[in-house]
Amino acid sequence: MKRDTIKIVITGGPCAGKSTAMSRIQDYFTELGYAVLFISETATELITGGVSPWSCGTVTDFQRCQLQLQTEKEKAFAQAAATMTAQKVLIVCDRGAMDSRAYMSAEAFAEVLQALHRNEVELRDSYDAVFHLVTAAKGAEAFYTTANNAARTETPEQAVLLDDRLIAAWTGHPHFRVIDNSTGFDGKMKRLMAEISSFLGEPEPFEIERKYLVAYPDLSYLQSLPHCRRVEIIQTYLCSANADEVRVRRRGENGHYLYFKTTKRTVSGLKRVEVEKRLSKDEYLTLLMSADTSKRQIRKDRYCLTYDNQYFELDVYPFWDDKAILEIELSDEKADVRFPSFFKVIREVTEDPSYKNAALAQISGQ
Repeated sequence: MKRDTIKIVITGGPCAGKSTAMSRIQDYFTELGYAVLFISETATELITGGVSPWSCGTVTDFQRCQLQLQTEKEKAFAQAAATMTAQKVLIVCDRGAMDSRAYMSAEAFAEVLQALHRNEVELRDSYDAVFHLVTAAKGAEAFYTTANNAARTETPEQAVLLDDRLIAAWTGHPHFRVIDNSTGFDGKMKRLMAEISSFLGEPEPFEIERKYLVAYPDLSYLQSLPHCRRVEIIQTYLCSANADEVRVRRRGENGHYLYFKTTKRTVSGLKRVEVEKRLSKDEYLTLLMSADTSKRQIRKDRYCLTYDNQYFELDVYPFWDDKAILEIELSDEKADVRFPSFFKVIREVTEDPSYKNAALAQISGQ
């Protein structure tokens, strides 16, 4: 049976290793049986073709052209993928639509979205996963250069600022990973392959998650952080014929939502097999008819936070005013977790069943 096509983004600051990453992805995942399709970097295409921020009327005009071309290319590749006989198709975007946000003010980006009749949630979450490669200007300064890309002119200082803005642009995506320069370049590429493999479920779709009980945070402070984004979630558990946990979720913000179905099976305390499928709104509403009536809907605000190249998700529930749940997904069970100083960690609750969402659903209406 043909699997759904998976679309991922490889993004990052200047001189981060994207070109090498694309070559490695081609070789690695072709060997695993994927038909790997690449969507080239749209900004470079436009600039080398004579369409640039300095040749257009304004930077906003250029970014509008770029975003329009980006989305049209993605549509064409998706249409092509649908005709293929390969069981596994991986579309790899060399940068994605949200990269444009790093080059514009929030107001200008909103203006472009309105002109194209799009919204930020739809654009950001239209990709299945996003992998950010940190610029060499952060931690590998000796290797920073723009000589290999005629469309790049940033100084190291500008590269660091742009890297930060790109991370901020993608923060809020449900599957966002940051690959830093803490190892040599070859190690960086191996970590990228491991992160992509883990997401794709090769050899099996494991999710390694740690969960912590924290004191109720200062929400106004969190919302002031550039690398933090609030997302509204409604989660409903469905009846299941076996021990699997099956749920549907509405996720989004500002009146714009996407819908997902997730099936989980526990392997160990930290490790679970997780399979996620995107739904249409009609499919979501139909599945709600199979809701497990022994559980209430979970409503929560999720604060997605990128900190020290880690991606945290803080869940704030309406029935608690003194505590919250902080989660982080890992590619290695032994990986260290570096907490932001503004979180007061009470204790780890990864293996405490009373803090699982399915258990919290029993009390969420009280």
